[in-house]
Amino acid sequence: MSITLQTPISSCISQARRISAFKKIGIQTVQDALTYYPFRVMPALPLRSISNSQVGQKIVCLGYVQDIRVIPMSMRYGMRLQITVTDAYEQGSSQQLDQTQIIFFSYKTHYVQWMQSRIQVGMTIAISGEIGEYAGQKQFMHPEILTIQNAESESDNNEQSGIAHPNVTYDVATVDEAVQALTKPRPVYHANSRISSQTIHEQILAIIHALDDEDVPDILPEHVIAQNQLMHHFEAYKAIHNPQTEQEFYEGLRTLRFEEAFITQVAVLQVALQNNKNEAPVCNDETVEQAFIGNLPFTLTQGQQQVLHEIQEDMSQATPMQRLLQGEVGSGKTIIALLAMLRAAGSGCQSIMVAPTQVLAEQHYHNITSMVEQVEVEDKPLPVLLLTGGMRLAQRRQVLATIASGVPCIIVATHAAFSKQIQAPSLGLVVIDEQHRFGVKQREALRDSGSKVPHMLIMTATPIPRTAAMTWFGDLEVSTLTELPGGRKPIKTYVIDEHNPMQIAKVFTHIRNRVLAGERAYIVCSRIDDTQVEDLQETMPDMYDVENDDPQEVYEKIQPHSVHEISARLRKLPQFQGITVSTLTGKDSDEDKQQIMSDFAAGRIQVLISTVVIEVGVDVPQASCIVIFDADYFGLSQLHQLRGRVGRGGTNSWAFLVTQRADNPLASQRLQVIEGTLDGAKIAQADLELRGAGDVLGDSQSGGRSALKLLRVVKDADMIEQARAQAKTLLQEDEMLTQYPQLSGAVLDFMRGEEIHIINS
Repeated sequence: MSITLQTPISSCISQARRISAFKKIGIQTVQDALTYYPFRVMPALPLRSISNSQVGQKIVCLGYVQDIRVIPMSMRYGMRLQITVTDAYEQGSSQQLDQTQIIFFSYKTHYVQWMQSRIQVGMTIAISGEIGEYAGQKQFMHPEILTIQNAESESDNNEQSGIAHPNVTYDVATVDEAVQALTKPRPVYHANSRISSQTIHEQILAIIHALDDEDVPDILPEHVIAQNQLMHHFEAYKAIHNPQTEQEFYEGLRTLRFEEAFITQVAVLQVALQNNKNEAPVCNDETVEQAFIGNLPFTLTQGQQQVLHEIQEDMSQATPMQRLLQGEVGSGKTIIALLAMLRAAGSGCQSIMVAPTQVLAEQHYHNITSMVEQVEVEDKPLPVLLLTGGMRLAQRRQVLATIASGVPCIIVATHAAFSKQIQAPSLGLVVIDEQHRFGVKQREALRDSGSKVPHMLIMTATPIPRTAAMTWFGDLEVSTLTELPGGRKPIKTYVIDEHNPMQIAKVFTHIRNRVLAGERAYIVCSRIDDTQVEDLQETMPDMYDVENDDPQEVYEKIQPHSVHEISARLRKLPQFQGITVSTLTGKDSDEDKQQIMSDFAAGRIQVLISTVVIEVGVDVPQASCIVIFDADYFGLSQLHQLRGRVGRGGTNSWAFLVTQRADNPLASQRLQVIEGTLDGAKIAQADLELRGAGDVLGDSQSGGRSALKLLRVVKDADMIEQARAQAKTLLQEDEMLTQYPQLSGAVLDFMRGEEIHIINS
C-alpha cells in the first residue's frame, strides 16, 4: 500500500488496541509519527554478564526472572515493583548465583499491572541500564527491558526451557534480535502503560521503511540546506529515529531544529511585513496625554519616559503599532498603557484594554475611572466603560451602543471584548494585559472590528530573554521596563520544608503577627479540592512514572494540597483563632469574587486562601505575606508573579515557598532560583532552561503544547539568529514564497494553529 504523510496511522497498523494507544499519545497520521521525536538517545552499550559487571557501568545483559513482587510503600508514595533475576545462561552452574534486583517505582496502579503482565517468573529478558547498588546488592533502577520469546530454546544449559507464557506478548523473537536492538544507539520515546518506547520505535521504523524519498520532500530551499550543511528532510527523520551512530542522531537533530527555527522566523517576519501594509489611525494629538502627565502626583521614571516615547512614535505613524511591553510586577506598565489610551482619545479614537480575569478587569476599570475623572475630550468627560461576560443584558446593550457610536472612550473588558457583537468604528488602540492568556485569533478579532487596523500594545509581567522574545514575538517591537517605582522594598523569600513542623509553625505565627498589625496574607494552593486529582496528574510533569527516563529524574509524586483542605486545616490551628479566613477560587461566581476581594482589601477578610486566580493584577497594598503550598509544582515565572502580589504598599513583605519535596534535588534547585533573586529576567531564563517554552507562558497548565518540538529558544539562540537573517533575505526576494511551496505550506500549518507566537490561547 502506498502511504503519504497524511495517511492515517490506522492504515499502517492492524491492531485496534495499538491504534488506540498511538492516538492516546497524539499520533494519528504518518506525519504525527515521524514528528513524535525521541527525547534522548541511548549510547551503544556492551553486552556483558551481570556477575562480571561493576557498579556504575552501563551494560546490556540477559537475566533469568526468579521472582516478582509488588511492595506497597504508602498511599502517598505509591508502589515498588521488584524483579529478582540472575544471569540467564548460568542456570546450570553448580555455584550459588548472585541475585540482582530490578526496581520500578510507580504512583499508578495500572503502570504496575502493565509491568507485571509483561514479565513473568521463568522468563528470560534483556536488560539495558546502569548497575547500581543497595544494601550491598546489585540492582537496576528503571532500566529498559525487552522480553524474548525464544530465549529458552537457545540455551543448552537452561533447565527451564519447557516453561511457556501463552498470555504474554513478547517484545522480540530471539536473543540476537534483543541484543542488536539494545547494543546500538537507540532513540528513547515518551511512553506510557499502554505502549512501550520499544513498540513506538518499531512502528515508526516500519513507517519509515514504507516511505520513499519523494513522499517526504524537503521543506527548506536547497540553497539553505547547502549553506547550513544540513541533511535532507527525510534523511533527518531516518537519522533521529534509526541512528547508526550517536553523531548521526545529533546531526539529524540539528537539521530538524534548524527547520523549526527557519519556519518560525519566516512566519513572524511575514506577519510583520503584512502588518506594515495595513493602515492604522494616526494618533499624534498629545494635548490630553500631556495635560494628564502634568497633573500626576509623581514623576515618571526614566525607563517609563523612554518606553512612552517609543509608543508615541509608533502611534504617530499610519502603520499599526505592534509592541510588546514587558516589565516587572509594579514597574508601571499600567500607567504607560493609560497614557497611550489618552493619546488615542485625544486623537478622536477609542481604546480597549483587555484583562484576563473579571477581577482584574473591574480593578482596572475602577482605577482608570478614578484617575481620569477630571479628563475632558472636546470639552466632555472621557467615558470609561466596563464590558464583561457577566453583565446584565440591558447594561451590556447600553455599553455596546456607546461603543458603536464611535465616541472617544476607554473600554475595559474581559474575553467579552472578542465578541462579534462589538462594533468599534473608531478603534485606535488595543491594550492586552498578560499576553499569554489570549490566542492569536482572539487578537485578530479586535483588529478586524473597525475600518482601520488599530495599534496594539501587548503587556506581560513575565520577563522574556531576548532570543525567546525574538522567537515568540518576532513580529513585535519589544520595550522593557527595568526600574521599579520608589517605595517598593525587596520581598524576603524563604523555602520552607513542610515536613519540618517548627518551620511551618514559625510561618503561621509570623502571619498572625502581621495580620494583628493590620496587614493581610495570601495562601495559595495549586488546586481547589480533591476532585481535581486526575486532571492535575495529567497536567503536571510526570517525573515519577516514566519508564524510560533517567533514574535521577524519577522522584516521589506527592499529592499537592487543595484550597478546601488547607482552609479546613488552618481554621483549626491556634495561630488563626480570631482571624477572618476566606477562600477564593475560579469556581466562585463573578459577584462573589468581587465581594471577596473587596472584603479582603477593606480588612474584613484578613487571610485569603486561593488558587492562582490572584496571580495577575490583584492589588491590595496591605498584603505583606504570601504562602505558596507545593511551590515546586509551579513554574518559576508564575511563582515570581504570585510573589509580586505582596509588598505593594511600601511595607516589609515576605514570601514563603512551602514544599513537600525539600530533599529532592530538582525541586530544590528550582525553588532556590526564586529564593535567591528578585530579578525577573534571571528567573525567566532559569524557567526556560528548567521547564521549556510552553510551560513558561502557560501552555502546559492550559492543556496546550508549544508548536516547538525540538528548538530550544535559549540554548539555540545562535541558530535562531542565523535562521532569522537567512529568512529575512529569502523574504526580500520572494515575500509570498511562490518559489518554495513546501516551505509555504509548513509556514501556513504553523500559523493555522494559532502558533505565530508559540502560544495556545
